[in-house]
Amino acid sequence: MTTTQLPRSLDDPVLSARSLSKRFRLNRGRHQYLHAVDNVDLDLHRGTVVALVGESGSGKSTVARLMAQLYPATGGSVHLDGQTVKAKGGRRFRAYARQVQLILQDPFASLNPIHTVRYVLTRSLRIHNPGLRRDALEDRLGELLTKVHLQPERFLEKFPHELSGGQRQRVSIARALGANPRVLLADEPVSMLDVSIRLGVLNLLTELKNDLNLAILYITHDIASARYFADETFVMYAGQIVERGDSESVTQRPAHPYTQLLIASAPDPDALGARDVDLSSTGEPPSLVNPSAGCRFAPRCPSVMSRCRTESPPTFSLGDGKSAACWLYEEGAT
Repeated sequence: MTTTQLPRSLDDPVLSARSLSKRFRLNRGRHQYLHAVDNVDLDLHRGTVVALVGESGSGKSTVARLMAQLYPATGGSVHLDGQTVKAKGGRRFRAYARQVQLILQDPFASLNPIHTVRYVLTRSLRIHNPGLRRDALEDRLGELLTKVHLQPERFLEKFPHELSGGQRQRVSIARALGANPRVLLADEPVSMLDVSIRLGVLNLLTELKNDLNLAILYITHDIASARYFADETFVMYAGQIVERGDSESVTQRPAHPYTQLLIASAPDPDALGARDVDLSSTGEPPSLVNPSAGCRFAPRCPSVMSRCRTESPPTFSLGDGKSAACWLYEEGAT
């Protein structure tokens, strides 16, 4: 694991991204690139949850895979404990994975259907704890399942097809905990689960965060769950962070026009009729192959100004740790 030491303090994040960017090459002979992620800054602290919110295709999952070192970054860097990390594979990647674990979206595909829960968890423990003795293995298997509220005597010998979606996701979380990580990157961990059991999985992650002092990146398209679950919320659009702040402020007093539309288009259980805003009716997302020089939200923005189409807005501070990348918040703007 290649590292470069940076100055540290007690308040520094355990995992961070600085100007993180990712381009995917298309049509090799034509030198075209898809700009999936552009200049993302992100800090994850122990005992806190950061939500990364946006619609499908905004680049959220790519950020998670960059921070998990599954994709090489095109630009920028990832820092673990202040050290620049490039874990390309083998022992370096394994050492990094002991600290940072990724929980995938689909619990139906992330577990091998031919292996029991015992095998799945044993493999995780053996890989990340090579000196683990056989007599201690059973205790650790029981501990992992107990942590995710599954009874070891009932679930250790079961196959994935014998489990519900929520149970499978709990096994996936237990597998991640087998590495004894300090960071969990949860890529839409409840989006494929029944609505009735989503809250239980989020409550479990909250419990684990508190008990194990974990730093969690929670990726979701459901901004309402971000308010419930996360301490801080980052809103992502077309590969860029457009707003950030504490979750209560972002969800209750959104600043960026995209965040406002995202919240307005979310399902409201108290509304008897249809919502006033349908985000899909506001236009198409921009092409990320050749993104324009202006604001990427300009074609869909109800507050668009002429400069929005030609100049990309910087990030403006709104006070109390909140910020938005929108020309509406330039000093003197109306």
